[in-house]
Amino acid sequence: MPCPALPEGFDFTDPDLLHHRVPLPEFAELRAAEPVRWIPQRANIAGFQDEGYWAVTRHADVRYVSTHPEIYSSTLNTAIIRFNEHMERGSIDAQRLILLNMDPPEHTRVRQIVQRGFTPRAIRALEERLRDRAEAIVANARAHSGPFDFVTEVACELPLQAIAELIGIPQDDRVKIFEWSNKMIAYDDPEYAITEQVGAESAAELIAYAMGMAAERKQCPAHDIVSTLVAAEDEGNLNSDEFGFFVLMLSVAGNETTRNAITHGMHAFLTHPEQWELYKRERPSTAAEEIVRWATPVNAFQRTATQDTELGGKHIKKGDRVGIFYASANHDPEVFENPDVFDVMRDPNPHLGFGGGGPHYCLGKSLAVLEIDLIFNAIADAMPGLTLTGDPRRLRSAWINGVKELQVTAG
Repeated sequence: MPCPALPEGFDFTDPDLLHHRVPLPEFAELRAAEPVRWIPQRANIAGFQDEGYWAVTRHADVRYVSTHPEIYSSTLNTAIIRFNEHMERGSIDAQRLILLNMDPPEHTRVRQIVQRGFTPRAIRALEERLRDRAEAIVANARAHSGPFDFVTEVACELPLQAIAELIGIPQDDRVKIFEWSNKMIAYDDPEYAITEQVGAESAAELIAYAMGMAAERKQCPAHDIVSTLVAAEDEGNLNSDEFGFFVLMLSVAGNETTRNAITHGMHAFLTHPEQWELYKRERPSTAAEEIVRWATPVNAFQRTATQDTELGGKHIKKGDRVGIFYASANHDPEVFENPDVFDVMRDPNPHLGFGGGGPHYCLGKSLAVLEIDLIFNAIADAMPGLTLTGDPRRLRSAWINGVKELQVTAG
């Protein structure tokens, strides 16, 4: 099969592209004809001193890269596939302190500590409180007499409140987390007028806030996850810096991604009314996983080759960046029957919306699935007639499949 004829200069990380759509047709072309393809970029356009990256589009190849950290590193260039062109190398290197950008064995050490907060027991302990919160969020939204923004009134609230519950942040402070995390990831969107400097300052404020929490718990431990993670460093716990960077990652990984999954899921239901009727009637346990597959909130991350290697018939050189495109993998017809169909009864559903497996598989998957289940059950109970009143306004981003606004009415 001939190589796909993508338009000259086509780049899957172009923020203008994701501002308008996920490039599913182009992904399909690559999967069929050239599943690993070199995508040239102008030098330093993505913040890296190179001239492009390899786009990996098949489900099997994305899984392979994800599960072989000894060949494909998260640390060398971080997992973020594209920064602003003004990003300085020192700022990129500083992000190696975030769990997302670590490789084993350091990643293994830190993850073994933080996963104490995400045990099945810990998640079950949150369920009733989060169910009450989901119902209250939807009840407040239902009180609107006219159209309202689903993102701010519904989708963002439960993830923020869940994080606050999980790590003991006062609920009144969740607005700070929302604002800081928005600023950290919105540097590509001109509407927000966020510079790299503002994003860095927001990250510093969030880290300082978390480090303050850690310091307080060391002086006066409580029965919460913060105390569990930081109270006794000599017993294998996190130091204050590590806890600060953990909260920073959680504010994006546990807030932005789940919020966007919920928003895309609501939009999918309202543009596939037969699925919404089915969901309201059956409440299938499979729905949350299909929502995440369909939404794929993180379009792509990257790895960097630690050695010369081969993937999909292509020779990858040591130091080359490799983009793993989860949105493409989640529409691979070799894995999913009718992948372009939104089907809340889909089972099995081996999607990669929580990562491709391996050391960086999503730590908070169980919490995210619980939040999605709770919020859509609450919506189906209290706002079954929810309707769209406008098209979604998408985030301009190189790697996040985000929605800034979705106008709806309670019906």
